[in-house]
Amino acid sequence: MSTLHTVNKSPYERFALASCLAHVAPGDALLMLEDGVLGARRSGAFAARLAEADRAVAVYAIGPDLEARGVKREDVAEGVEIVGYEGFVDLVANHARVCAWL
Repeated sequence: MSTLHTVNKSPYERFALASCLAHVAPGDALLMLEDGVLGARRSGAFAARLAEADRAVAVYAIGPDLEARGVKREDVAEGVEIVGYEGFVDLVANHARVCAWL
């Protein structure tokens, strides 16, 4: 039973992304949205951890949230797939559970 993990808080203000990365299981998915997308930056402190997690789980970020925070597509870390709000809905529909990390 796979889980979609969502992180909407900046990893530079809260520990939600770090905690989530420590608990995701193979087959799960991680979606960064709102201020959580700041963790998806290629030059950010979490780029290496996201690349490592990408081997076991699918990693996504909401494109409009990236744009709203001035993060360009080319500045997104390797392995992070950019999706729109429709993609968010598809991810929720395709996973048995959703776990929101606050």
